Amino acid sequence: MSWVSAPFLIAAIGAVLYWLFILTEGVYLGNKVVIALYDWNASHYDQVKQVLPHEDGVHLARPLLAALQGIRSPLVLDVATGTGRLPVALLRQWDFQGRIVGLDLSQRMLAIAKHKTRAHGHRVGWVRDNAMTLPFPSDIFHAVTCIEALEFLPKPWEALAEMVRVLRPGGQLVVTNRVGIDAFFLPGRAYPPTVLEQRLRELGLANVKTRRWQIHYDLVDAQKPLEQYERKLL
Repeated sequence: MSWVSAPFLIAAIGAVLYWLFILTEGVYLGNKVVIALYDWNASHYDQVKQVLPHEDGVHLARPLLAALQGIRSPLVLDVATGTGRLPVALLRQWDFQGRIVGLDLSQRMLAIAKHKTRAHGHRVGWVRDNAMTLPFPSDIFHAVTCIEALEFLPKPWEALAEMVRVLRPGGQLVVTNRVGIDAFFLPGRAYPPTVLEQRLRELGLANVKTRRWQIHYDLVDAQKPLEQYERKLL
């Protein structure tokens, strides 16, 4: 091996490892690797993601509360909740009087989420389980969210179908979609907005809309039509 090729090979290996473990968070190496990385990085996760509570209140919590207007005590499910970013944003809102369930497979992430929301222990619960087979009855949650996680789930389309299943008719779904240059590095995991919107419509959702959020993420809102509930009553 020449002195020219050796540095190139080292750089190439480094680039591949960076892609596998940092950019894509281990998703192409299997779910066990993803969970292990989340457990390992749990204590630094909020700093890495540069979580800003005020911004999350403006862009995540307030629009969701507007969609839930009129529901006195909404029940919200946050899928792949991580360190509880969405639950924390909701619980910081003075007019949110509901309850939240956060679901994730990373034990350490859930431990941090529980610690962050310890003052609201009676209003938030944590479940360590799989997003592909949600352990809840159908039509139970007024809102279901999945923030910065859909592309890292083993089977994103199956997870979306499960989220729709547990969502009450008339309920609100909020998910993120990876966009920008980062989407290029997630082949088969990041979707053009029209593709994700169409899939949500195929799952029976209505009022599907994409809105800009961050450089690397769009927010996608959708509703489960009340007509589905009315048909069940017939």
